[in-house]
Amino acid sequence: MVNYPNKKECFHTTYTTLTGKHYTAHRGMNLEDDLNQTNQYYLSHDIAVIHKKPTPIQIVKVDYPQRTAAKIVEAYFRTPSTTDYNGLYKGRYIDFEAKETKTKSFPFINISLHQINHLESIIKHGGIAFIIIAFTSINEVYLLDASYMIDAYKHGKRKSMTYETIKKYGHLITQGYMPRLHYLDIVDQFYIRGVQDEK
Repeated sequence: MVNYPNKKECFHTTYTTLTGKHYTAHRGMNLEDDLNQTNQYYLSHDIAVIHKKPTPIQIVKVDYPQRTAAKIVEAYFRTPSTTDYNGLYKGRYIDFEAKETKTKSFPFINISLHQINHLESIIKHGGIAFIIIAFTSINEVYLLDASYMIDAYKHGKRKSMTYETIKKYGHLITQGYMPRLHYLDIVDQFYIRGVQDEK
């Protein structure tokens, strides 16, 4: 059995209908599920190719209940993973981490130094790197450029990044039905169009 730490909790989403009315639906989903389904939408509509990176594991014990079937019964994480997602969008390489927090801050204990270093390396080599943070208690999801997190993590005096700081420097992601999280709209506006406008 592979045990995953930090079990994720679902949160509610408020939708706005065409008539302007609001309704809240408990979808039983979490940030990872929302992103996976969003990326599947982007892929099926030929918008982007972005996938969740597989978690590297070392298989210890396998059970063979049938000759044609095998079941992993024991395994452990082999090496630390880098970030959660990567892929291509409009010819640009994208790499990002996705995190949830129940509080009105983002504790740095939720992200490791090797992930910070990885995101820093992506920026150095010209890729797009960011962190998607879901504040589950208030149902807000932000895209924060990785440079802000890197600077706060390595040079800040706090052990967390406040909600106010993330709201100030990040971008609120529009939530909907399909795609569930319109994060590529932000990538378009602040990474791709912005670069094109400078040329």
